[in-house]
Amino acid sequence: MHKQIYVNLAVDDLERSKAFFGAIGFGFDTQFTNEQAACLILGENLYAMLLVKDLFKSFTRKSLCNPKENTEALLGLSCESRGEVDALVAKALAAGGTVPRAPQDYGFMYGHGFEDIDGHIWELIYMDPNARAAG
Repeated sequence: MHKQIYVNLAVDDLERSKAFFGAIGFGFDTQFTNEQAACLILGENLYAMLLVKDLFKSFTRKSLCNPKENTEALLGLSCESRGEVDALVAKALAAGGTVPRAPQDYGFMYGHGFEDIDGHIWELIYMDPNARAAG
């Protein structure tokens, strides 16, 4: 059903993290990289978004953990339409999940998400292919 996965990771120093991953052979999608985030290409349709902590914090009300002591991630799944995003959120709610925040509409991208029964946050994302092609 899903065609891509994005793992979001909070980082202390984005430039240092980019240098580390570049040194071990990974590249970045420059279209989705700026001073607050870097799109690390892990493989075909597999990405990790390296996010400065302040940006990472804007996606959750929970406090950040120390990844040297705990593990935490925001799991992103691509969807085929806005309708699929909303339908999956509705199904998650019906199954006992919760909604951590309101839908986000950026024109070219629409997102909403849910927390599963264990508190893991799943971000569902629809990107308009025409908007992306237009830049």
